[in-house]
Amino acid sequence: MTLQQPHNPLQGHGTPLSQWQASPTLQAVPAISHEQLVPLSSRLVVVAPHPDDEVLGCGGVLAGMRGREADLLLVSVSDGEASHPQSRHWTSERLRQQRPRESADALRRLGLDLTRLTWLRLGLPDSAVANHERGLAERLVQLLRANDRVLTTWRLDGHCDHEAVGRACARACETVGARLIEVPVWAWHWAQPSDPRLPWPHAQKLFLDRAVLALKQQAIAAHTSQVQADGETPPVLDSEALARWLQPFELVFI
Repeated sequence: MTLQQPHNPLQGHGTPLSQWQASPTLQAVPAISHEQLVPLSSRLVVVAPHPDDEVLGCGGVLAGMRGREADLLLVSVSDGEASHPQSRHWTSERLRQQRPRESADALRRLGLDLTRLTWLRLGLPDSAVANHERGLAERLVQLLRANDRVLTTWRLDGHCDHEAVGRACARACETVGARLIEVPVWAWHWAQPSDPRLPWPHAQKLFLDRAVLALKQQAIAAHTSQVQADGETPPVLDSEALARWLQPFELVFI
């Protein structure tokens, strides 16, 4: 995750979890099952802007693919090398190596067999994916099938890379006829409960039982570069943010 934003700085602690929990709009979102979200006849394609987005946004969905790894394609758009721009410890070169390793550990903690799924790393520059958006969309068109379920970050999530990846996925899905599923990641930070900017009519909840939620928590913890402080610098993902991502459901826009 990288917090540099040209138009919507993701600063401060964000909207408290208690406000989200009290939201009548969020409470009214209907449920969807994993089988409805990813039918047995479909492949799940998860397109993550940075290593960790696949766990933060849809770790529960991924956990549900245990035993179906052959139906899973994970596309890591960047290696997340820009998450610590001022750090002497976490240089961009070190992060390029570290963060994909963290993702692999996280996927294993979700119970997935990495030898049975397909995982592509595209290596686009962190915080500059928008400069490569057209090429990304064209690459995705080559990868996608008409019956795929393509899960990615919401096109208005508030992070430049998240939005660029969301737009590229939307364009590719429209071209090949695949089904687009978007998830909010940083919208939990900047949006307000009942926020009209969120596409509530298209929202559904995948509820996570305690066992799956525990797996997701363990998977998030695998991203040590993001959840641990860097000397006196607070972690990229602080406790308030983690609490929002560890609600007992995952919100999807379909």
